[in-house]
Amino acid sequence: MQKKAVVVGALGVIGRYIVEKLVAEGDWQVVGLSRRPEKNSPRYTHVSVDLLNTRDVAKKLKGLSDVTHVFYAAFQASPGNAAGYASNIAPNRDMLANAVTAVDRAGKSLQRVVLVTGTKYYGTHLGPMKTPMRETDPRHMPPNYYFDQIDWLTAYQHGKKWSWAELRPQTLCGFAPGTAMSILPAIAVYAAISKELGLPLRFPGKPGAWSTIYQVTESAHFASACLWAATEPRAANQAYNITNGDYFRWRNVWPRIAAVFGMKPGDVQTISLTQHMADKADLWAAMTRKYGLRRFDFDQLVAWPFADYVFGSDWDVMSDVTKSRLHGFHDVVDSEAMFERMLKRFRREKIVP
Repeated sequence: MQKKAVVVGALGVIGRYIVEKLVAEGDWQVVGLSRRPEKNSPRYTHVSVDLLNTRDVAKKLKGLSDVTHVFYAAFQASPGNAAGYASNIAPNRDMLANAVTAVDRAGKSLQRVVLVTGTKYYGTHLGPMKTPMRETDPRHMPPNYYFDQIDWLTAYQHGKKWSWAELRPQTLCGFAPGTAMSILPAIAVYAAISKELGLPLRFPGKPGAWSTIYQVTESAHFASACLWAATEPRAANQAYNITNGDYFRWRNVWPRIAAVFGMKPGDVQTISLTQHMADKADLWAAMTRKYGLRRFDFDQLVAWPFADYVFGSDWDVMSDVTKSRLHGFHDVVDSEAMFERMLKRFRREKIVP
């Protein structure tokens, strides 16, 4: 049976991997939505739309009468540090509401909406919390736009034939220029610049973050989970933690990361990458010419505040993924091997030297 998906946020570090996964499956037609334009390709149509402009949404999405699934992975960042991200509630709630409402009203084929949230649902951005985090854990003190999105979606879906599923990943690992929420480009560029300056690969985060337990989610792995959540009957109106399925400490994986770049691992030296990388654009431009790298604007390649947030988490970050496993999603990723594999790919593809 032919299925048709709308992927909202199709050019991000989640959305582009969902698009790639669905197109590769062969029995999906995919429509990608984002502000930025993108070329169409076989079985993929891109629509550039401002989801906060209801007229633009109504005009451009009114023809989507045969959509069976919506994957919502859009995100509008707010200024400030990670702990203040939830101040931007209204736009993130309204983008979801406008997109889902338009698709729901356009036709009667909708089966499921997959909403991507994250472990900030539990307060991972605020400080130490109960671990492992389980889907049944109570919410932290609001504000948090995830709460507003979930509450809107569950209320809107009430009494309708379609269902929803909510997925909560942790620190996505993929590549999408212009997208903040990936730690891989930050590690790769920081390592390359350190090497160019003749420095060892020091850990730039807090001493506590060096030794505490952490977890990540590979973007391609998460896309597989999204496909599962969209089509698994047991996932109807359920929330799931989705991570690689393992845990690590940066102190153990750091030598392996340094080895990818032929560097010596250094000690912990806590710095603000946001501040220390602010003057490195000219150096990166020179390195791009010197090593024949792919040309990316330095400020589009990495979001340093996100890296400071990840490396500043000096408390355990552990999700329980038992529920997803009990309901049929069994894929796992070796996170330490993933770092090595993906960073080697960054070098091979000339994103970094």
